[in-house]
Amino acid sequence: MSTSSVPRRSILRNLALAVALVGSTTAVCNAAAFAATPKTYTLTIKHLDRAGHLTGSYATNVTGISGAGADEVAHPYDASGTTTVRLPQGRYLLDSSLSTGDGADGTDWIVQPRLDLDRDTTVTIDARTTAPVDVQPPDHLAGFQHGAMFVRVTQGGAVRETNLITSSSKLRVAHLGPDAEPGSVKQRFDSYWTTDKGGYALGYTFTGPRALTGLTRHPAPKDLAALQIRGAARPGTAGKASFDLQPTVGPTVGVARTLATPGTATYFVTPGRGTWDITYAVPGAPGKAPNRYSAAGIAVRAGGKITHTFDNAVFGPLLTGRPGVVRDGNSLNVDVPLLADGGGHVPSSPMYASASTTLHRNGVLVGTKTGTPGKAKFTVPQGRATYRLTSTVNRTGAPGAATRVTASWTFTSGAVTGPTSMPVSVVRFSPALSATGTAAANSTLRVPVTVLGAASHGRVRSLVVSVSVNGGASWTQVPVENGAVTIRNPQAGTGVSLRAKLTDTGGNTLTQTIVDAYRTR
Repeated sequence: MSTSSVPRRSILRNLALAVALVGSTTAVCNAAAFAATPKTYTLTIKHLDRAGHLTGSYATNVTGISGAGADEVAHPYDASGTTTVRLPQGRYLLDSSLSTGDGADGTDWIVQPRLDLDRDTTVTIDARTTAPVDVQPPDHLAGFQHGAMFVRVTQGGAVRETNLITSSSKLRVAHLGPDAEPGSVKQRFDSYWTTDKGGYALGYTFTGPRALTGLTRHPAPKDLAALQIRGAARPGTAGKASFDLQPTVGPTVGVARTLATPGTATYFVTPGRGTWDITYAVPGAPGKAPNRYSAAGIAVRAGGKITHTFDNAVFGPLLTGRPGVVRDGNSLNVDVPLLADGGGHVPSSPMYASASTTLHRNGVLVGTKTGTPGKAKFTVPQGRATYRLTSTVNRTGAPGAATRVTASWTFTSGAVTGPTSMPVSVVRFSPALSATGTAAANSTLRVPVTVLGAASHGRVRSLVVSVSVNGGASWTQVPVENGAVTIRNPQAGTGVSLRAKLTDTGGNTLTQTIVDAYRTR
Protein backbone atom coordinates (compact mmCIF):
# COMPACT_ATOMS: atom_id res chain seq x y z
CA MET A 1 0.00 0.00 0.00
CA SER A 2 1.24 3.48 -0.76
CA THR A 3 0.11 7.03 -0.41
CA SER A 4 0.43 9.94 -2.77
CA SER A 5 3.73 11.73 -2.75
CA VAL A 6 3.52 14.69 -0.38
CA PRO A 7 6.51 16.89 0.54
CA ARG A 8 7.83 15.86 3.94
CA ARG A 9 8.45 18.48 6.61
CA SER A 10 10.30 17.50 9.75
CA ILE A 11 8.27 17.59 12.94
CA LEU A 12 11.23 18.83 14.86
CA ARG A 13 12.26 22.39 14.25
CA ASN A 14 15.71 23.82 14.80
CA LEU A 15 15.56 26.88 16.99
CA ALA A 16 18.85 28.69 17.17
CA LEU A 17 19.17 30.70 20.34
CA ALA A 18 22.10 33.06 20.34
CA VAL A 19 23.07 34.13 23.81
CA ALA A 20 25.79 36.72 24.00
CA LEU A 21 27.09 38.26 27.18
CA VAL A 22 28.63 41.65 26.71
CA GLY A 23 29.39 43.25 30.07
CA SER A 24 26.11 43.22 31.98
CA THR A 25 23.90 42.92 28.81
CA THR A 26 22.15 39.58 28.02
CA ALA A 27 20.66 38.74 24.60
CA VAL A 28 16.96 37.83 24.88
CA CYS A 29 15.41 34.91 22.90
CA ASN A 30 13.07 36.00 20.12
CA ALA A 31 9.52 35.31 21.32
CA ALA A 32 8.26 35.27 17.71
CA ALA A 33 10.38 32.21 16.99
CA PHE A 34 8.52 30.29 19.70
CA ALA A 35 5.18 31.57 18.47
CA ALA A 36 5.94 30.29 14.95
CA THR A 37 6.36 26.73 16.19
CA PRO A 38 3.01 24.96 15.66
CA LYS A 39 1.27 23.09 18.40
CA THR A 40 1.78 19.35 18.23
CA TYR A 41 -0.31 16.54 19.62
CA THR A 42 0.20 12.86 20.24
CA LEU A 43 -1.71 10.51 17.96
CA THR A 44 -2.00 7.00 19.40
CA ILE A 45 -3.10 4.25 17.03
CA LYS A 46 -4.17 0.79 18.20
CA HIS A 47 -4.43 -2.08 15.70
CA LEU A 48 -6.81 -4.98 16.38
CA ASP A 49 -7.07 -8.13 14.27
CA ARG A 50 -10.26 -10.01 13.38
CA ALA A 51 -10.20 -11.69 16.79
CA GLY A 52 -10.04 -8.32 18.55
CA HIS A 53 -6.42 -8.78 19.66
CA LEU A 54 -3.61 -6.28 19.25
CA THR A 55 -1.56 -7.18 16.18
CA GLY A 56 1.75 -6.12 14.71
CA SER A 57 0.76 -7.21 11.19
CA TYR A 58 -0.19 -3.82 9.83
CA ALA A 59 0.98 -0.88 7.74
CA THR A 60 -0.41 2.55 8.62
CA ASN A 61 -0.09 5.87 6.84
CA VAL A 62 -0.96 9.31 8.20
CA THR A 63 -1.01 12.01 5.52
CA GLY A 64 -1.50 15.70 6.23
CA ILE A 65 -4.25 17.52 4.34
CA SER A 66 -4.53 20.99 5.85
CA GLY A 67 -3.43 23.09 8.79
CA ALA A 68 0.09 23.14 10.17
CA GLY A 69 0.47 19.45 9.36
CA ALA A 70 -0.52 19.75 5.70
CA ASP A 71 2.87 18.56 4.46
CA GLU A 72 3.31 15.75 6.97
CA VAL A 73 3.53 12.08 6.04
CA ALA A 74 4.08 9.51 8.79
CA HIS A 75 4.23 5.72 8.84
CA PRO A 76 4.15 4.95 12.57
CA TYR A 77 4.81 1.36 13.62
CA ASP A 78 5.34 -0.66 16.77
CA ALA A 79 5.29 -4.45 16.86
CA SER A 80 3.06 -4.37 19.95
CA GLY A 81 0.17 -3.12 17.83
CA THR A 82 0.02 0.25 19.58
CA THR A 83 2.05 3.06 18.09
CA THR A 84 2.29 6.80 18.67
CA VAL A 85 3.39 9.74 16.59
CA ARG A 86 3.49 13.43 17.43
CA LEU A 87 2.16 15.70 14.70
CA PRO A 88 1.25 19.37 14.21
CA GLN A 89 -2.35 20.42 14.54
CA GLY A 90 -4.34 19.91 11.35
CA ARG A 91 -6.49 17.59 9.30
CA TYR A 92 -5.13 14.22 8.19
CA LEU A 93 -5.99 11.23 6.04
CA LEU A 94 -5.33 7.96 7.85
CA ASP A 95 -5.34 4.50 6.30
CA SER A 96 -4.21 1.15 7.61
CA SER A 97 -3.97 -2.34 6.14
CA LEU A 98 -3.95 -5.39 8.40
CA SER A 99 -3.00 -8.86 7.25
CA THR A 100 -3.55 -12.20 8.94
CA GLY A 101 -0.59 -14.53 9.29
CA ASP A 102 0.69 -15.46 5.84
CA GLY A 103 -2.03 -13.36 4.21
CA ALA A 104 -4.07 -16.37 3.07
CA ASP A 105 -7.18 -14.86 4.63
CA GLY A 106 -6.73 -11.61 2.75
CA THR A 107 -6.32 -8.03 3.87
CA ASP A 108 -8.39 -5.59 5.91
CA TRP A 109 -8.09 -1.97 4.76
CA ILE A 110 -9.52 0.78 6.93
CA VAL A 111 -9.61 4.40 5.78
CA GLN A 112 -10.35 7.49 7.84
CA PRO A 113 -10.74 10.37 5.35
CA ARG A 114 -11.12 12.95 8.11
CA LEU A 115 -8.91 12.99 11.18
CA ASP A 116 -8.91 16.40 12.87
CA LEU A 117 -5.92 16.49 15.21
CA ASP A 118 -6.53 19.31 17.69
CA ARG A 119 -5.76 17.43 20.91
CA ASP A 120 -4.04 14.24 21.99
CA THR A 121 -6.06 11.60 20.17
CA THR A 122 -6.41 7.81 20.19
CA VAL A 123 -7.64 5.95 17.11
CA THR A 124 -8.49 2.24 17.08
CA ILE A 125 -8.07 0.34 13.82
CA ASP A 126 -10.37 -2.66 14.25
CA ALA A 127 -10.43 -5.36 11.57
CA ARG A 128 -13.79 -6.55 12.91
CA THR A 129 -15.45 -3.43 11.48
CA THR A 130 -14.62 -4.34 7.88
CA ALA A 131 -16.93 -5.92 5.32
CA PRO A 132 -16.00 -7.95 2.22
CA VAL A 133 -15.33 -6.54 -1.21
CA ASP A 134 -17.45 -9.05 -3.11
CA VAL A 135 -17.04 -8.27 -6.80
CA GLN A 136 -17.55 -11.27 -9.09
CA PRO A 137 -17.76 -11.65 -12.89
CA PRO A 138 -20.55 -13.70 -14.48
CA ASP A 139 -18.08 -16.44 -15.42
CA HIS A 140 -17.37 -18.28 -12.18
CA LEU A 141 -14.43 -20.07 -13.82
CA ALA A 142 -12.60 -16.77 -14.37
CA GLY A 143 -9.47 -16.49 -12.26
CA PHE A 144 -8.81 -13.44 -10.10
CA GLN A 145 -5.61 -11.68 -11.19
CA HIS A 146 -5.40 -8.57 -9.05
CA GLY A 147 -7.38 -5.67 -7.69
CA ALA A 148 -6.72 -2.10 -6.62
CA MET A 149 -8.62 0.37 -4.49
CA PHE A 150 -7.89 4.08 -4.57
CA VAL A 151 -9.14 6.82 -2.25
CA ARG A 152 -8.84 10.52 -3.04
CA VAL A 153 -9.74 13.10 -0.40
CA THR A 154 -10.23 16.79 -1.24
CA GLN A 155 -10.42 19.52 1.37
CA GLY A 156 -9.95 23.25 0.93
CA GLY A 157 -8.25 22.84 -2.44
CA ALA A 158 -5.83 20.21 -1.16
CA VAL A 159 -5.93 16.70 -2.62
CA ARG A 160 -4.47 13.62 -0.95
CA GLU A 161 -4.55 10.04 -2.17
CA THR A 162 -3.87 6.58 -0.87
CA ASN A 163 -4.29 3.13 -2.36
CA LEU A 164 -4.07 -0.59 -1.83
CA ILE A 165 -3.16 -3.13 -4.51
CA THR A 166 -3.86 -6.78 -3.84
CA SER A 167 -3.34 -10.13 -5.55
CA SER A 168 -5.95 -11.74 -3.30
CA SER A 169 -9.68 -11.60 -3.86
CA LYS A 170 -10.19 -11.65 -0.07
CA LEU A 171 -10.21 -7.92 0.56
CA ARG A 172 -12.29 -6.33 3.32
CA VAL A 173 -12.69 -2.57 3.78
CA ALA A 174 -14.21 -0.11 6.23
CA HIS A 175 -14.70 3.60 6.84
CA LEU A 176 -13.46 5.03 10.13
CA GLY A 177 -14.28 8.27 11.89
CA PRO A 178 -16.66 11.14 11.15
CA ASP A 179 -17.95 12.08 7.73
CA ALA A 180 -15.86 14.40 5.62
CA GLU A 181 -17.48 17.15 3.54
CA PRO A 182 -20.14 15.97 1.03
CA GLY A 183 -18.52 14.76 -2.19
CA SER A 184 -14.99 15.14 -0.85
CA VAL A 185 -14.17 11.42 -0.85
CA LYS A 186 -13.78 9.67 -4.21
CA GLN A 187 -13.09 5.95 -4.17
CA ARG A 188 -12.41 3.54 -7.03
CA PHE A 189 -12.11 -0.21 -7.12
CA ASP A 190 -10.72 -2.02 -10.16
CA SER A 191 -10.42 -5.80 -10.41
CA TYR A 192 -9.15 -8.00 -13.22
CA TRP A 193 -10.06 -11.59 -13.98
CA THR A 194 -8.63 -13.94 -16.62
CA THR A 195 -10.17 -16.53 -18.91
CA ASP A 196 -8.77 -18.59 -21.76
CA LYS A 197 -10.15 -16.11 -24.28
CA GLY A 198 -9.51 -12.86 -22.40
CA GLY A 199 -11.06 -11.83 -19.15
CA TYR A 200 -12.97 -9.23 -17.18
CA ALA A 201 -12.11 -5.69 -16.10
CA LEU A 202 -14.60 -4.66 -13.45
CA GLY A 203 -14.26 -1.11 -12.18
CA TYR A 204 -16.50 1.02 -9.97
CA THR A 205 -16.38 4.62 -8.75
CA PHE A 206 -18.03 6.14 -5.67
CA THR A 207 -18.22 9.71 -4.40
CA GLY A 208 -19.48 10.90 -1.03
CA PRO A 209 -18.43 11.95 2.49
CA ARG A 210 -17.21 8.49 3.55
CA ALA A 211 -14.95 5.68 2.47
CA LEU A 212 -16.52 2.34 1.59
CA THR A 213 -17.44 -0.27 4.17
CA GLY A 214 -17.71 -3.37 2.01
CA LEU A 215 -18.72 -3.54 -1.64
CA THR A 216 -20.92 -6.03 -3.49
CA ARG A 217 -21.21 -6.14 -7.27
CA HIS A 218 -22.22 -9.20 -9.34
CA PRO A 219 -22.72 -7.83 -12.87
CA ALA A 220 -24.72 -9.86 -15.37
CA PRO A 221 -23.46 -10.29 -18.96
CA LYS A 222 -25.97 -7.66 -20.13
CA ASP A 223 -24.38 -5.12 -17.77
CA LEU A 224 -20.96 -5.37 -19.42
CA ALA A 225 -19.42 -4.25 -22.70
CA ALA A 226 -17.19 -6.45 -24.85
CA LEU A 227 -13.84 -4.95 -25.79
CA GLN A 228 -12.16 -7.12 -28.40
CA ILE A 229 -8.42 -6.79 -29.00
CA ARG A 230 -7.34 -8.29 -32.30
CA GLY A 231 -3.67 -8.75 -33.12
CA ALA A 232 -2.56 -9.25 -36.71
CA ALA A 233 0.48 -10.88 -38.27
CA ARG A 234 1.97 -10.61 -41.72
CA PRO A 235 1.03 -13.37 -44.19
CA GLY A 236 2.89 -16.58 -43.46
CA THR A 237 4.11 -15.42 -40.04
CA ALA A 238 3.10 -15.86 -36.42
CA GLY A 239 4.39 -14.42 -33.20
CA LYS A 240 3.55 -12.90 -29.85
CA ALA A 241 2.40 -9.43 -28.96
CA SER A 242 1.29 -7.92 -25.66
CA PHE A 243 -1.35 -5.45 -24.59
CA ASP A 244 -2.31 -3.36 -21.57
CA LEU A 245 -5.90 -2.48 -20.74
CA GLN A 246 -6.94 0.06 -18.12
CA PRO A 247 -9.54 2.74 -17.40
CA THR A 248 -8.75 6.17 -18.81
CA VAL A 249 -9.46 7.94 -15.53
CA GLY A 250 -6.98 7.21 -12.78
CA PRO A 251 -5.13 6.74 -10.69
CA THR A 252 -5.52 3.06 -11.44
CA VAL A 253 -3.75 -0.14 -12.35
CA GLY A 254 -4.46 -2.11 -15.49
CA VAL A 255 -4.00 -5.61 -16.82
CA ALA A 256 -1.15 -6.80 -19.03
CA ARG A 257 -1.45 -9.89 -21.23
CA THR A 258 0.44 -11.59 -24.02
CA LEU A 259 -1.35 -12.47 -27.24
CA ALA A 260 -0.36 -15.04 -29.85
CA THR A 261 -0.66 -13.43 -33.28
CA PRO A 262 -2.73 -13.63 -35.28
CA GLY A 263 -5.17 -13.86 -32.42
CA THR A 264 -7.95 -12.24 -30.43
CA ALA A 265 -8.62 -11.52 -26.75
CA THR A 266 -11.97 -10.29 -25.46
CA TYR A 267 -12.35 -8.40 -22.20
CA PHE A 268 -15.72 -7.63 -20.70
CA VAL A 269 -15.62 -4.23 -19.01
CA THR A 270 -17.91 -2.10 -16.86
CA PRO A 271 -19.30 0.91 -18.77
CA GLY A 272 -19.81 2.82 -15.53
CA ARG A 273 -16.05 3.04 -15.04
CA GLY A 274 -15.87 5.42 -18.01
CA THR A 275 -13.69 5.11 -21.08
CA TRP A 276 -10.87 2.61 -21.50
CA ASP A 277 -7.33 2.69 -22.91
CA ILE A 278 -5.40 -0.01 -24.78
CA THR A 279 -1.67 -0.12 -25.47
CA TYR A 280 -0.58 -2.82 -27.92
CA ALA A 281 3.07 -3.76 -28.39
CA VAL A 282 4.81 -5.81 -31.07
CA PRO A 283 8.39 -6.97 -30.39
CA GLY A 284 10.96 -5.04 -32.36
CA ALA A 285 13.91 -6.38 -34.29
CA PRO A 286 16.86 -7.57 -32.15
CA GLY A 287 18.23 -4.56 -30.31
CA LYS A 288 15.26 -2.39 -31.30
CA ALA A 289 12.44 -0.99 -29.17
CA PRO A 290 8.99 -2.62 -29.38
CA ASN A 291 6.53 -1.04 -31.77
CA ARG A 292 3.60 0.28 -29.75
CA TYR A 293 0.13 1.35 -30.77
CA SER A 294 -2.45 2.94 -28.51
CA ALA A 295 -6.19 3.47 -28.47
CA ALA A 296 -7.29 5.95 -25.81
CA GLY A 297 -10.66 7.01 -24.49
CA ILE A 298 -12.65 4.07 -25.87
CA ALA A 299 -16.31 4.65 -25.01
CA VAL A 300 -18.35 1.51 -24.34
CA ARG A 301 -21.97 0.71 -23.55
CA ALA A 302 -23.65 -2.17 -21.78
CA GLY A 303 -24.37 -5.02 -24.17
CA GLY A 304 -22.21 -3.47 -26.88
CA LYS A 305 -19.05 -4.71 -28.55
CA ILE A 306 -16.07 -2.74 -29.85
CA THR A 307 -13.16 -4.28 -31.75
CA HIS A 308 -9.72 -2.75 -32.13
CA THR A 309 -7.45 -4.48 -34.63
CA PHE A 310 -3.77 -3.66 -34.29
CA ASP A 311 -0.84 -3.93 -36.70
CA ASN A 312 -2.99 -4.92 -39.68
CA ALA A 313 -3.31 -3.59 -43.23
CA VAL A 314 -4.04 -1.25 -44.87
CA PHE A 315 -1.07 0.74 -43.52
CA GLY A 316 -0.98 4.34 -44.67
CA PRO A 317 -0.87 8.07 -43.84
CA LEU A 318 -3.05 9.45 -41.04
CA LEU A 319 -3.99 12.94 -39.87
CA THR A 320 -6.42 12.20 -37.03
CA GLY A 321 -5.64 14.37 -34.03
CA ARG A 322 -2.86 16.36 -35.71
CA PRO A 323 -2.57 19.10 -38.37
CA GLY A 324 0.17 17.22 -40.27
CA VAL A 325 2.11 20.17 -41.66
CA VAL A 326 2.50 23.42 -39.70
CA ARG A 327 4.26 26.63 -40.68
CA ASP A 328 5.60 28.80 -37.86
CA GLY A 329 7.54 31.82 -39.05
CA ASN A 330 10.14 30.51 -41.48
CA SER A 331 9.89 26.92 -40.22
CA LEU A 332 7.82 24.25 -41.94
CA ASN A 333 7.25 21.30 -39.60
CA VAL A 334 6.06 17.99 -41.02
CA ASP A 335 4.45 15.28 -38.85
CA VAL A 336 2.34 12.89 -40.92
CA PRO A 337 2.57 9.25 -39.78
CA LEU A 338 2.93 7.21 -42.97
CA LEU A 339 2.44 3.76 -41.45
CA ALA A 340 -0.66 4.03 -39.27
CA ASP A 341 -2.32 0.62 -39.25
CA GLY A 342 -5.70 -0.20 -40.74
CA GLY A 343 -7.45 0.63 -37.48
CA GLY A 344 -5.99 4.13 -37.43
CA HIS A 345 -3.43 3.43 -34.70
CA VAL A 346 -0.12 5.28 -35.00
CA PRO A 347 3.02 3.16 -34.42
CA SER A 348 5.74 4.33 -32.05
CA SER A 349 8.64 2.54 -33.77
CA PRO A 350 7.54 1.17 -37.14
CA MET A 351 9.92 -1.13 -38.98
CA TYR A 352 11.17 0.32 -42.25
CA ALA A 353 14.19 0.13 -44.52
CA SER A 354 14.42 3.79 -45.55
CA ALA A 355 12.42 7.00 -45.32
CA SER A 356 12.77 10.48 -46.78
CA THR A 357 10.86 13.75 -46.99
CA THR A 358 11.61 16.26 -49.75
CA LEU A 359 10.40 19.87 -50.13
CA HIS A 360 10.36 21.96 -53.32
CA ARG A 361 9.50 25.67 -53.44
CA ASN A 362 8.36 27.04 -56.80
CA GLY A 363 9.98 23.97 -58.37
CA VAL A 364 13.34 24.49 -56.65
CA LEU A 365 14.60 21.93 -54.15
CA VAL A 366 14.61 23.24 -50.58
CA GLY A 367 16.00 20.08 -49.03
CA THR A 368 15.62 16.39 -48.25
CA LYS A 369 15.41 14.92 -44.77
CA THR A 370 15.82 11.28 -43.81
CA GLY A 371 14.87 9.46 -40.63
CA THR A 372 11.47 8.89 -39.03
CA PRO A 373 8.82 8.35 -41.73
CA GLY A 374 6.71 11.44 -42.31
CA LYS A 375 8.69 13.71 -39.97
CA ALA A 376 10.87 16.62 -41.06
CA LYS A 377 11.60 20.30 -40.50
CA PHE A 378 12.55 22.83 -43.17
CA THR A 379 13.50 26.52 -43.19
CA VAL A 380 11.71 28.48 -45.92
CA PRO A 381 11.71 32.13 -47.12
CA GLN A 382 8.90 34.45 -46.05
CA GLY A 383 7.47 35.19 -49.50
CA ARG A 384 4.38 33.48 -50.83
CA ALA A 385 5.15 30.45 -52.97
CA THR A 386 3.88 27.09 -54.19
CA TYR A 387 5.29 24.08 -52.35
CA ARG A 388 5.52 20.41 -53.22
CA LEU A 389 6.14 18.16 -50.23
CA THR A 390 6.83 14.45 -50.78
CA SER A 391 7.28 11.88 -48.04
CA THR A 392 8.18 8.23 -48.73
CA VAL A 393 8.87 5.13 -46.66
CA ASN A 394 10.15 1.78 -47.94
CA ARG A 395 9.69 -1.47 -46.04
CA THR A 396 10.98 -4.99 -46.49
CA GLY A 397 8.87 -8.06 -45.79
CA ALA A 398 6.02 -10.05 -47.26
CA PRO A 399 3.64 -8.41 -49.74
CA GLY A 400 0.53 -7.07 -48.09
CA ALA A 401 2.55 -5.12 -45.54
CA ALA A 402 2.73 -1.83 -47.45
CA THR A 403 6.20 -2.24 -48.93
CA ARG A 404 6.21 1.38 -50.12
CA VAL A 405 4.07 4.35 -49.05
CA THR A 406 4.35 7.77 -50.70
CA ALA A 407 2.34 10.93 -50.11
CA SER A 408 2.97 14.05 -52.20
CA TRP A 409 1.19 17.34 -51.51
CA THR A 410 1.09 20.71 -53.26
CA PHE A 411 -0.08 23.88 -51.52
CA THR A 412 0.59 27.60 -51.40
CA SER A 413 2.02 29.36 -48.35
CA GLY A 414 3.43 32.74 -47.38
CA ALA A 415 4.40 34.61 -44.22
CA VAL A 416 2.37 33.75 -41.11
CA THR A 417 1.94 35.50 -37.76
CA GLY A 418 1.92 32.28 -35.72
CA PRO A 419 1.67 28.50 -36.06
CA THR A 420 -0.56 27.84 -39.07
CA SER A 421 -1.75 24.49 -40.43
CA MET A 422 -1.03 23.88 -44.10
CA PRO A 423 -3.91 22.54 -46.25
CA VAL A 424 -2.83 18.91 -46.58
CA SER A 425 -5.04 15.82 -46.77
CA VAL A 426 -4.68 12.03 -46.72
CA VAL A 427 -6.89 9.18 -47.90
CA ARG A 428 -7.64 6.14 -45.76
CA PHE A 429 -8.50 2.75 -47.29
CA SER A 430 -10.40 0.48 -44.89
CA PRO A 431 -11.32 -2.93 -46.36
CA ALA A 432 -12.35 -5.83 -44.12
CA LEU A 433 -9.26 -8.05 -44.14
CA SER A 434 -8.23 -11.21 -42.34
CA ALA A 435 -5.87 -11.06 -39.36
CA THR A 436 -3.00 -11.59 -41.79
CA GLY A 437 -3.91 -8.60 -43.92
CA THR A 438 -5.32 -10.72 -46.75
CA ALA A 439 -8.52 -10.85 -48.80
CA ALA A 440 -10.06 -13.74 -50.72
CA ALA A 441 -8.68 -14.20 -54.24
CA ASN A 442 -10.88 -14.01 -57.33
CA SER A 443 -13.65 -12.21 -55.47
CA THR A 444 -14.92 -8.66 -55.15
CA LEU A 445 -13.85 -6.54 -52.18
CA ARG A 446 -15.49 -3.33 -51.04
CA VAL A 447 -12.88 -0.81 -49.88
CA PRO A 448 -14.24 2.19 -47.95
CA VAL A 449 -12.43 5.44 -48.82
CA THR A 450 -12.18 8.25 -46.26
CA VAL A 451 -10.64 11.68 -46.74
CA LEU A 452 -8.97 13.30 -43.72
CA GLY A 453 -7.46 16.74 -43.31
CA ALA A 454 -8.07 19.92 -45.31
CA ALA A 455 -10.31 18.24 -47.90
CA SER A 456 -12.62 16.56 -45.39
CA HIS A 457 -16.19 17.67 -44.68
CA GLY A 458 -17.17 18.17 -48.31
CA ARG A 459 -14.11 20.09 -49.48
CA VAL A 460 -13.11 17.57 -52.17
CA ARG A 461 -13.16 18.91 -55.73
CA SER A 462 -12.01 15.67 -57.33
CA LEU A 463 -10.87 12.22 -56.16
CA VAL A 464 -9.54 9.47 -58.40
CA VAL A 465 -8.66 6.02 -57.01
CA SER A 466 -6.65 3.48 -58.98
CA VAL A 467 -5.60 -0.14 -58.40
CA SER A 468 -2.47 -2.03 -59.41
CA VAL A 469 -1.78 -5.77 -59.25
CA ASN A 470 1.82 -5.56 -60.49
CA GLY A 471 3.50 -3.49 -57.80
CA GLY A 472 2.54 -0.14 -59.31
CA ALA A 473 3.90 -0.77 -62.81
CA SER A 474 0.45 -0.05 -64.24
CA TRP A 475 -2.80 1.28 -62.79
CA THR A 476 -6.53 0.83 -63.39
CA GLN A 477 -8.97 3.50 -62.29
CA VAL A 478 -11.96 2.37 -60.18
CA PRO A 479 -14.97 4.59 -59.46
CA VAL A 480 -15.66 5.91 -55.97
CA GLU A 481 -19.31 5.21 -55.22
CA ASN A 482 -21.04 5.83 -51.90
CA GLY A 483 -17.72 6.38 -50.15
CA ALA A 484 -16.03 3.21 -51.39
CA VAL A 485 -14.45 1.46 -54.35
CA THR A 486 -15.09 -2.13 -55.41
CA ILE A 487 -12.05 -4.17 -56.42
CA ARG A 488 -12.04 -7.48 -58.27
CA ASN A 489 -9.24 -9.33 -56.51
CA PRO A 490 -6.67 -11.21 -58.59
CA GLN A 491 -5.38 -14.75 -58.07
CA ALA A 492 -4.03 -15.89 -54.71
CA GLY A 493 -0.66 -14.61 -53.56
CA THR A 494 -0.92 -11.27 -55.37
CA GLY A 495 -0.20 -7.92 -53.77
CA VAL A 496 -2.85 -5.27 -54.45
CA SER A 497 -1.67 -1.63 -54.53
CA LEU A 498 -3.84 1.46 -54.10
CA ARG A 499 -3.41 5.04 -55.32
CA ALA A 500 -5.46 8.19 -54.69
CA LYS A 501 -5.23 11.51 -56.52
CA LEU A 502 -7.13 14.31 -54.81
CA THR A 503 -7.73 18.02 -55.35
CA ASP A 504 -9.55 20.05 -52.71
CA THR A 505 -11.76 23.09 -53.26
CA GLY A 506 -8.79 25.37 -52.60
CA GLY A 507 -6.71 23.80 -55.38
CA ASN A 508 -4.37 21.92 -53.05
CA THR A 509 -3.48 18.42 -54.23
CA LEU A 510 -2.50 15.01 -52.91
CA THR A 511 -1.06 11.99 -54.69
CA GLN A 512 -0.89 9.01 -52.34
CA THR A 513 0.41 5.56 -53.25
CA ILE A 514 0.46 2.38 -51.16
CA VAL A 515 2.31 -0.48 -52.86
CA ASP A 516 1.17 -3.91 -51.63
CA ALA A 517 -1.65 -2.48 -49.54
CA TYR A 518 -2.98 -6.00 -49.01
CA ARG A 519 -2.49 -9.51 -50.38
CA THR A 520 -4.87 -12.10 -51.80
CA ARG A 521 -5.18 -15.62 -50.45
